[in-house]
Amino acid sequence: MNNENLLFQGELTVSDLTNLIKATLEEGFYGLQVTGEISNFRPSSTGHWFFTLKDNQCAISAVMFKGSTWKVGFAPKEGDRVTVKGSLDVYGSRGTYQIKCETMERSGNGDILALLEDRKQYYASLGYFDENTKLPLPKNPKRVGVVTSPTGAALQDILQILERRAPSLDVLVLPATVQGETAGRTIAMRIEQANALLLCDVLIVGRGGGSLEDLLPFSDPCVIEAIHASDIPVVSAVGHEIDWALSDFVADMRSPTPSAAAELVSQGYLDNANTIGLLTKNIKTSMEHRLQLAAQKLATVRPQNLTRGLSLQLERREYLLANATDTLQTAEKFLLHTKDQRFQLATGRLQALSPLAILARGYSVVTDFDGNIIRGKKETKVGDSVKITFVDGYRKVLVQE
Repeated sequence: MNNENLLFQGELTVSDLTNLIKATLEEGFYGLQVTGEISNFRPSSTGHWFFTLKDNQCAISAVMFKGSTWKVGFAPKEGDRVTVKGSLDVYGSRGTYQIKCETMERSGNGDILALLEDRKQYYASLGYFDENTKLPLPKNPKRVGVVTSPTGAALQDILQILERRAPSLDVLVLPATVQGETAGRTIAMRIEQANALLLCDVLIVGRGGGSLEDLLPFSDPCVIEAIHASDIPVVSAVGHEIDWALSDFVADMRSPTPSAAAELVSQGYLDNANTIGLLTKNIKTSMEHRLQLAAQKLATVRPQNLTRGLSLQLERREYLLANATDTLQTAEKFLLHTKDQRFQLATGRLQALSPLAILARGYSVVTDFDGNIIRGKKETKVGDSVKITFVDGYRKVLVQE
């Protein structure tokens, strides 16, 4: 750096001093490679990215213009740890300086991404992500289980949405650690516990947004195995829409956010409420229409018209009653005549078959005094007494030969 610039003599304007600082910094700080965490990320409508790079002690403003952003192979977000290459840029109108970034790469995520890709390929080869193995979500679950941090904002979002959309739906919070080395085992244990005790009809498994490292527990093998083995349908709700974890692939349903997961599991209740509201509206409209028609008909009714109408109705009813009475009487006479004829015919047949009718034609019946009929001469002998019955009585007869 030229020390003469630092010993510049004479009176300076603000612009002179700014230009001097700009030349000094931009000429002295170029080809920089800086690693830090993205904060206050502000993409503009023109395609430029404005953000802050920070570490534990300091922060510096940064910009990446539209002409360079297309080279970045990922969508930067709050909390991402990145390495940028560029130079210092002085913004004279505000008297500030910033890093003008030419390239941006994830820092420390390369190994993690490779690990996740290998793990994804392995479980895909086992069929864990096949669509035909996924369970449908129940339309009207009675209880929803939520596996997440009990103190996280994600849980509050889920509870607020479920309370608004399905206030009658039971919610069971299964508290779990969602970040750190033991988080994966805790999440898997809660999923297994829900299945073993049949605690709910559907499970939401997730957390709010975070860095790639923060979301690693939801890609843990034990979590993948627990979700795959679950008999309860599982909705994966990890981070924001651009975040992802392997739980998204193995779960029965992937939700972009925890709030969206709450909307998914309560959709049936909302549909029912909308249907009931529509039916109620239709019934109300139909009743109002009928009442209007009745009111219109009632308005046209006059006492004299009503009296005349009633008289016509009574005359018609009297006419129908008279015809019905005449018809009944005719039917009664015909029925009695038919019955009498049948009775006379039956009487004649009975008389023709009566023993008395046979006796009246000159025949008689020979019996002993015990009432046994004697059909031939061999059944009697000389000296027997028999009884001969005529149509008008009987005689006692002694057999002589």
